[in-house]
Amino acid sequence: MRIAIVSIAISLSVMIITTALITGFKHQITEKIFGFWGHMHITDSNISLTREPRPIDMSQAFYEELQDVGAVEYQTPVEVLGYEIEGQYNLNSTTGGIQHVHSFAMAPAILSTKNEFEGIVIKGIGPDYDWDRMNPFLKSGSELSGLASDSIPSKGLFVSQKTADRLKLEIDQKIIVHFIRDGKELKRAMKISGIYNTGLGEYDKKFALADIRYVQEVFGWEKNQVGGLEVFVDDLEDLDIMTEYVYYNVLPSNLYAENIRDKFPNIFEWLGLQDINEVVILSLMVVVSIINMITALLILIRERSKMVGTLKALGATNWSVRKIFLYHAMYIISRGLFWGTFIGVLVCLIQKYSGIITLDESNYYLSVAPIQLDFLTVLLINLGTLILTMIFLILPTFIITRIEPIRVLRFE
Repeated sequence: MRIAIVSIAISLSVMIITTALITGFKHQITEKIFGFWGHMHITDSNISLTREPRPIDMSQAFYEELQDVGAVEYQTPVEVLGYEIEGQYNLNSTTGGIQHVHSFAMAPAILSTKNEFEGIVIKGIGPDYDWDRMNPFLKSGSELSGLASDSIPSKGLFVSQKTADRLKLEIDQKIIVHFIRDGKELKRAMKISGIYNTGLGEYDKKFALADIRYVQEVFGWEKNQVGGLEVFVDDLEDLDIMTEYVYYNVLPSNLYAENIRDKFPNIFEWLGLQDINEVVILSLMVVVSIINMITALLILIRERSKMVGTLKALGATNWSVRKIFLYHAMYIISRGLFWGTFIGVLVCLIQKYSGIITLDESNYYLSVAPIQLDFLTVLLINLGTLILTMIFLILPTFIITRIEPIRVLRFE
C-alpha cells in the first residue's frame, strides 16, 4: 500500500511539474516573439517580388479604420461526429479586437566603433511605438526619447546585449551608423540609449532600434511613408480570425496582412512539438500509476482471500465484495493524489519564485526554467488520473469471482 501511494504521488507530481513547465516555456517564448514583432504584420503585397522595400502610405483611410476594429463576428460550420453539415453554420464572435497599431521600417546598416564594426538591421520606430512591450527586455538605459520631435531625429540607438558585448558598447557611448543610399555611404552619429535582451539569440544579434526617420531618409520616403505596421490584438486566440478580417475587410488590395505564426513558422512548430513531449510524459506516468495500483490490488485480494471466502459464505455477492476492494483502492489512490499534488505544486512554487533551476539561454531562449501553474489543469490531472486508474482496476477484481468459499475455508 505504501509503495502504491508513493508511486502515485511521484507520478502525479511529475505530471503537474511537466505541465506547468511546458506551459510556462511556451508562454514565455511566445510572449518574447510577439513582444518584439507584434501579433500581425501589414506590408505591401508585392514586397517579396523586389529587393527594394515598398512603403505604405499611412495617410490612407484604412489606417484610422484599423485602429477602431473591435470584436468581429464570424461563422464556423456545424460539425456532428467530426463531419461538417453542409449549409449549417454557427455564429461566433471574437473576444476583443485590435489593441494597438504602430509603424516600423527596416534598413541594413553597419555599426562601427574605433576598433570594431558589425553588420545589423536597423528597425526604425516612431512615436506610436508601444514601449510597454519592449520594457520587460530592457537591461540598462531607457527607451528612445525625441521620437515625437518635429526638428531632428532622435540620436538614440537601442541595441541588444549580444551586440553590446561584441562591440563592447556601454550606455551613452557614441557610435557611427553607416547606411547605403543610392550606392553612396550615409553616416550618422548616434548614442547608445538602451540595451535589451529578449533571449532570442538569432534575432537579438541582427536587430537594433532607432528613429524611423533615419530609415525614411535612406530610402527617400516621405514622412507619412513607412515599411509596415505591427498590429497587436486583444486575445491571441482570435489572431487567425482577426488577420483574415483585416486582410479581406479593412486593407486595400495592395496591402497584405500576415500573423507572426505564419511569418516565423519554425519557432512555433518547435513549440508545438513540446505538446507531444507533454502527452508522452503524462501517458507514461498514468501507466506507471495504473500498473502499481493493479499490482497492489492483486496482492491485497490475495492476502484477503479468506475474508472474501467468509463474506461469500455469508451470502455476499461477487459485486458487493469487489466494491469493497475498489473503495479501498480509491482510498489509496486519493492519498497518493493528495501527496502528489502537494509535492508537485510546492516544487512549482519554489521554482517560480526562486528560479533555482536555470537554463542555457543560447539553446532554450530562457535563462530560468519557467513555470505557469494553472490550478484548473492540476484539478483535471487529478480527476483524470483517478478515473483512468479506477477504470483499469475493475478488471483485476474479476479474480474475486473465482474464489470459492469451500476451498479457502476448508482448513479453518
